Amino acid sequence: MSRVSKSPMITIVDDDEAVRTAIGSLVRSLGFRASTFASADAFLHSERVHDTSCLITDIQMPGLSGIELQARLRAESNAVPIIFITAFPEERIRRQVMAAGAVGFLSKPFDGGAIIDCIERALGAPA
Repeated sequence: MSRVSKSPMITIVDDDEAVRTAIGSLVRSLGFRASTFASADAFLHSERVHDTSCLITDIQMPGLSGIELQARLRAESNAVPIIFITAFPEERIRRQVMAAGAVGFLSKPFDGGAIIDCIERALGAPA
């Protein structure tokens, strides 16, 4: 039995390829599986929707925003823990996504330790 197949799947949704690559590398270095998508639509139309243990998403993206992605998942009764990352931190948006159940809201650029803390909180939180 492979330990890797049993490790949580962390999915990263960001239109910035460099961000996806960096977070994916960090997640894998922690022993988790990582999957990346350039858009919320691509994620929603994938099998990852059903096996993601923690979702890390940008807020501002072409097409569906991270906020719309959160709303869509919640409307479908998908309670996956979500960590938001953004280059445009607004307190109003932070309050909105946290009130809707987000486990983290980080401003880019963020410290690797901050996202690790959020991932650990997300995976320890009841789904």
